[in-house]
Amino acid sequence: RKDLLVPAIATMVGFALILLQPDFGSGIVMVCAIVVIILSADAPISYFVRVGVIGIIAMGGLILSAPYRLARITSFLNPWEDPLGAGFQIIQSLFAIAPGGILGSGFDQSMQKHFYLPEPQTDFIFAIIAEELGFIGCVILILLFACVIYQGAKIALSAPEPFYCYVAVGLVSLFAIQVMINLGVVVGLFPVTGITLPFISYGGSSLVVMMSSMGLLMRIAKMEKSA
Repeated sequence: RKDLLVPAIATMVGFALILLQPDFGSGIVMVCAIVVIILSADAPISYFVRVGVIGIIAMGGLILSAPYRLARITSFLNPWEDPLGAGFQIIQSLFAIAPGGILGSGFDQSMQKHFYLPEPQTDFIFAIIAEELGFIGCVILILLFACVIYQGAKIALSAPEPFYCYVAVGLVSLFAIQVMINLGVVVGLFPVTGITLPFISYGGSSLVVMMSSMGLLMRIAKMEKSA
C-alpha cells in the first residue's frame, strides 16, 4: 500500500496541473496509462476497485462543474438534440464516414472537410480518412497502429530490467489509449474529448511527444539486443 502512495500523489498532481489548462482528455489518458503500468507491476486489484470508485465520483463532479463537459456528455448520448451546437461535430463526423463505403471517394476528394466538419485536420482526421480512403483505408491504418502496439508490447516483455519494462509499458499504453479514444470519439462510441490521433492529427506538440516515445522504445529495444 505504501508503494502505491507516491505514484498516486504524483498522478493526482499531474492530473490537476493538466486539468488547469484545461485539458480533461489528456489528463484521462495520463491516468489510464499510469494505471496500466501499476497493473503490470502486479499491484492488488482490490486497491484499484476502491480508487476506481473514488475516481468515478470525482470525474462526475468534474463533468458537472464545467458546462462544456456536460454538453459533451449530453451530445454523446443524443447528438440530434442539439444538431447545430454541441452535437454538430459528431454528426458531421458520421456524415463523413457513412459515404466512404469500401474504397472511399478518393484521395483529397472529401466534401466534409470543406466547411462542414470543423477543424478536420485535428481530432477528427480519421473521419476524413474514412471518407476518402473508405473501409479498406481505415483497416490498413488500424492494422498499422496495431503493429506498433504489438511491437511495443514485445519490447516491454523483453526489456533487460523491470524499470525499462515499465517505461515501455507506459509508452505503449499512452499510444494505444490515445488511438482507442480518438477512434471511439470519431465513430460516436465516446464523448468528444479533444484527443489527437497519433502521427496523423495536425499538431506539433503531439507529434513531438509521440516521436520521442517511439525513440525511447527503440532505445529500450536496442538495449535488450546488446544485453
